Amino acid sequence: MSKRVVITGVGVISPVGIGKEAFWDAMMAGKNGIGRITRFDPTDYKAQVAGEVKDFEPADYMDKKEAKRIDRYAQFAVAASKLAIEDAKLDLASEDLERIGNFVGSGIGGIETMHGQYEKLFDKGPNKISPFFIPMMIANMAAGHVSIAFGLKGPSSCVVTACATGTNNIGDAFRVLQRGDADVMLAGGTEASISPAAVAGFCAMKALCSDHNDDPEHASRPFDATRSGFVMGEGAGIVVLETLEHAEARGAHIYAELAGYGANSDAYHITSPAPHGELQAKCMSLAIKDAGLTPADIDYVNAHGTSTSLNDKGETEAIKTVWGEHAKDVSVSSIKSMTGHLLGAAGGVEAIATALAIENDMLPPTINYENVDINEENPAESLDLDYVPNKAKAKTVRAAISNNFGFGGHNACIVMKKFAK
Repeated sequence: MSKRVVITGVGVISPVGIGKEAFWDAMMAGKNGIGRITRFDPTDYKAQVAGEVKDFEPADYMDKKEAKRIDRYAQFAVAASKLAIEDAKLDLASEDLERIGNFVGSGIGGIETMHGQYEKLFDKGPNKISPFFIPMMIANMAAGHVSIAFGLKGPSSCVVTACATGTNNIGDAFRVLQRGDADVMLAGGTEASISPAAVAGFCAMKALCSDHNDDPEHASRPFDATRSGFVMGEGAGIVVLETLEHAEARGAHIYAELAGYGANSDAYHITSPAPHGELQAKCMSLAIKDAGLTPADIDYVNAHGTSTSLNDKGETEAIKTVWGEHAKDVSVSSIKSMTGHLLGAAGGVEAIATALAIENDMLPPTINYENVDINEENPAESLDLDYVPNKAKAKTVRAAISNNFGFGGHNACIVMKKFAK
């Protein structure tokens, strides 16, 4: 018999705030964390805005000397994990560390390090490359550093599935706990890819919003008819997952129960989702079924909602497929309207928003939602759901689903519900 799994701690580093309280207050206020890029001069770039993390000091979370040997993306992971452990009041000194693991992934890894070392290679030659180049760059080192920082000797891995990364890591950690292979897992995603190469690459794909460089607060517009591309963000979201047995034995606070997980593939295109959100709908259905629920039990969808034409349309169609004539009864919102798209970290941060929505019976809004996208020729394809426009909304949330879909056709969904014994 599989074990029940609960969420007992959350740690978040985000463009709208660091730590649970700052993050949730920002969500409820509809705060925008997007501005002109400051990590490099974006003047020559078509897209010049991003959701950057402000006031992050690595030395607040790790040894200052050690921090210099860790890429920013892994620094975020360690910091968010520290916050999550503290929030869970998990006393590692009294725990069997061989029963605690972590699944923390990144969609891109240490691209800031790669960019800097390539510049050094081309300017000064191969003998000037840092000996820390490879371990700072590779995508598994967020999980590696989390294990090292906290002495976690249980299962440690990192799923890399582009924008579905955070959700896949949480879902796979959920399975580890269900099987009884660990008592506690830290899980989520991290990303720090606001670098010249990454921004240039996404600009070349014409994926980024480039028509709000002088108005960054309105750049990310999920589901709005005038949306014109996603806005890059950075940060990390880590949850502490425990078997119910372990959590109750130590009297832990429980935010929500993690009840279901679904994952599949579009098998369609390297960047575009399959038409009409067909496989996204099936992924949501898999997660809901895995939780032992029906669509009627779900009160809130924390949407992938990237502010791109194809994603927002396809995800809306997928929701209509799953909920049918009741699609307009379920509330849907995208916090990417406030944070930007955190790529591999999106699933972790959005899982935290979903858990807090369940605990507080409050839904974060989709800000910048001003124009309904109506398809007069085919009304079924209109983007006309309850997107929780512009202001947070009070609503009893019995259960919720968090969606993330990545380049390559990776789809991942997790279902949470209010905890009840």
